[in-house]
Amino acid sequence: MTNESLSATVTIKAPAETVFAIIADPVSHPAIDGTGWVRDPRDHQPLTASGQVFRMDMYHPNHPNGNYEMANLVEVFDPPHAISWKPGYDTGDGTLGFGGWIWRYDLAPFDPSETEVWLTYDWSAVPEDVRKTGPSFPPFSPDHLHNSLNRLAELVLSAAD
Repeated sequence: MTNESLSATVTIKAPAETVFAIIADPVSHPAIDGTGWVRDPRDHQPLTASGQVFRMDMYHPNHPNGNYEMANLVEVFDPPHAISWKPGYDTGDGTLGFGGWIWRYDLAPFDPSETEVWLTYDWSAVPEDVRKTGPSFPPFSPDHLHNSLNRLAELVLSAAD
């Protein structure tokens, strides 16, 4: 069996609550994203609960339209310990469809002013038909996770100044 997830970690010199608040704010996501695919939030309110949907404008040169929208469903919301979401899309009939991948952040405070953050991309639930016709997984270099965590750390530290 092959590994169907990637993870990376970073230690940020800030309280877990501060780090979590930035991750839970869709407005921060373009600045955190290390690929440049995440463009603008459609929803400007911070995430507050599992089951919440937040939409993001995206761009990818290999997407049929280039520009597209993701509708992300929050699966885990456990401040300041964990948050995850399933990227999805509008199916056209009022429901959302999902490709089977998940983004998850786990936070563990070392002490009141330092937090270890894990970022995981999991594609284990991607259906076989998507694997055959869609992109290969993961659809980015493993460095993307490290880039995103480093950008998150920079954003947290600049917000603290």
